[in-house]
Amino acid sequence: MIGNVFRRLRRERGITLRELAELAQVSVPYLSEIERGRKEPSSEILAAICRALDLELADLLAEVQFDLATAVRATLPVHLQTSAIRVTESAPRQVASSPKAYSGTAQAFALVA
Repeated sequence: MIGNVFRRLRRERGITLRELAELAQVSVPYLSEIERGRKEPSSEILAAICRALDLELADLLAEVQFDLATAVRATLPVHLQTSAIRVTESAPRQVASSPKAYSGTAQAFALVA
């Protein structure tokens, strides 16, 4: 999540990956790995990237907290109230017959809210 926040803030500010890496004095590949969540940066690297983005550590953590809360909300199941829905059987209908069609009776159901 920290990497996602860094990437989003970097893009919002119009800074390239290379520019941010130079400002934070980290390698471009390492910063890229952090942004993709493949590397966990040390506290010194976090501080350097925050300084380069002119971001307080508390603000970074608030952004991460918001993103985590949003991600959790997106995965919560939606509960539908189904107590007002009932299935009723309607009268059987005749299926039209043609030389190639199967003829018989089909059952039909209707949802009634």
